[in-house]
Amino acid sequence: MTDTEHTDPSPLIRLGWEEWVSLPELGLPTLKVKVDTGAKTSALHAFDIETFGRATEPHVRFTVHPVPGRDDLVIPCSAKITDRREVTSSNGDTEMRYVIQSPLEIAGETWPIEITLTDRRGMASHMLLGRQALGDRVAVVPGERFCQPELSYEVYHSARVRKAAPNRALRIAVLSREDNYSTRRLVEEGEKRGHGVEVIDTTRCYMAINALAPEVHYDGKRLPRYDAVIPRIGASITPYGTAVIRQFETIGTYCVNGSAGITASRDKLHAHQVLARHRIGMPATAFANSPKDTGNLIGLVGSAPLIVKLLESTQGRGVVLAETRKAAESVISAFRGLKANFLVQHFVKEAAGEDIRCVVIGNKVVASIKRKAEGDDFRSNLHLGGTATAVRITKEERDTALRAARAFGLNMAGVDLLRSESGPKVLEVNSSPGFEGVERASQKDVVGRLYDEIESKVRPAPVRRRKTAG
Repeated sequence: MTDTEHTDPSPLIRLGWEEWVSLPELGLPTLKVKVDTGAKTSALHAFDIETFGRATEPHVRFTVHPVPGRDDLVIPCSAKITDRREVTSSNGDTEMRYVIQSPLEIAGETWPIEITLTDRRGMASHMLLGRQALGDRVAVVPGERFCQPELSYEVYHSARVRKAAPNRALRIAVLSREDNYSTRRLVEEGEKRGHGVEVIDTTRCYMAINALAPEVHYDGKRLPRYDAVIPRIGASITPYGTAVIRQFETIGTYCVNGSAGITASRDKLHAHQVLARHRIGMPATAFANSPKDTGNLIGLVGSAPLIVKLLESTQGRGVVLAETRKAAESVISAFRGLKANFLVQHFVKEAAGEDIRCVVIGNKVVASIKRKAEGDDFRSNLHLGGTATAVRITKEERDTALRAARAFGLNMAGVDLLRSESGPKVLEVNSSPGFEGVERASQKDVVGRLYDEIESKVRPAPVRRRKTAG
């Protein structure tokens, strides 16, 4: 006989009728379970159960109270659905339940088990371990309890455990009306990470505004709970788009960029006032309403050449370079004739038709490119034929970009800088920067960094200990 034929089988794990277990992939490091060989299927107490994702690969999200009697402790979970089946409980009630698979850990041993999701509110154990999960590796001793080492619910208050929580699948909404590179990349990257990503046309959202249950509706139905919203609000619908974002903020959804920051950044006058308030360098800028002030307006920003810019201009449109003082007066007169709001700005000649686009995600500049205007055009926008190349920025430029994004409270921003003789000057802070030009020129995975930021922000929040009497 060989040595392997004499090898003893693995020793059985001895379990009583009540034990401590872990479901690490669900972010549940400690659960007290009832071991029930009379039940075929294991069941986990879950509520707010909601499906999401593609029909070919459906997922379910749900929340768990891991500690009986502690409704203040809520752990959000998600998993791939493996089945949906009819289950009859011990009291004879039958219901359809979603079935998931997750590793079970007991006494250092781990193996995958099937779990059904159901509301076990009011029951002493928030998880039932059925015989299907026990297999032939477990020996159950019905008259005993806690044959394996006892765990502690205190782990749910540990910062280390919260930091190590699994990156559960998220349900994310992209507010966008366009099927462009940026929207497609957001969907592609999110789904690659296992998240459910839905593109929502902002203008088709409508809102139920009340104190008790504010809601966002879409195509005749209430929108589900999203873990995060990524706003891609076009300039033409800024007022309505930011109203929709405010509604998501009211509900408590994490929005990558908040309504206040988007509103402030879109209004060029407001944006420059924000930059000035935070002492962030920018070209000298002036604004006036009366035609009698034209001469003084020009004098405030210096001599020609200078820039005349519509307040709502985007992608370089509505931006005019006036080479002489007379040309500036003519452009200002024309804009006033159209009853358009505009500002006048110093022209940074040494920038030579180049600017730097820094993409800020969270507290980091994740990519930077140099944009150069086509031919004699002074506008370097890629939409107008400008070219882009990767560029190494200075510490001062990096700090300026971060300060500018922070001034508007934006977690995602494209900050446009000019390199002037007196240091970097902020031209614009874009709350919906395009990803195509910057990803191709810099060869950086900007959208991936955005999802890193989202995943870090929507993990379970710290849980406060319940105060005890005495």
